[in-house]
Amino acid sequence: MTADPQPGRRRRTRLYALTDGRTAASRHGLTMDTVITATAGTGHGGHGSLPTEWQEILAMCPSPNGRAVAEIAARMRMRLTPMVVLLGEMLERGLIRHRPPLDASETSNVHLLMKIRDNLARL
Repeated sequence: MTADPQPGRRRRTRLYALTDGRTAASRHGLTMDTVITATAGTGHGGHGSLPTEWQEILAMCPSPNGRAVAEIAARMRMRLTPMVVLLGEMLERGLIRHRPPLDASETSNVHLLMKIRDNLARL
C-alpha cells in the first residue's frame, strides 16, 4: 500500500469533476478583481448538501466585505479559470453576490492601497 504523499491533507476533488467538465467562464463577466460576498442566509451552517469547496467559499466571503476572486482562488489553491466557473455556478444559484472592482478614482487612494498591501503581506 502506498503512503499518502501529503499526510494530514484531505484528498482534493479533481477540477474537471468540480466544474462538470466545463471550461468556459460564466456569462457574468467575473474577473480576478471582482469582489464576491455570500448572500444573506448562506453565511454559516445549513449547507451540508453543498459541495465542500462551495461551503469553504461561502465561509471565507462574509458580507459586507467579501473577497476578490483571485484571493479566493489563492486561498483554495485553485487555478483562476476553474474558480471562475465555480463562482459562476454559485452566482446562478443565488449563493453569492458580486460587485465590480474599484474604479480608477478609488484605486488612487493611498490609504486604500496601503491597506491592500498590508493584507496581501499577511497572506
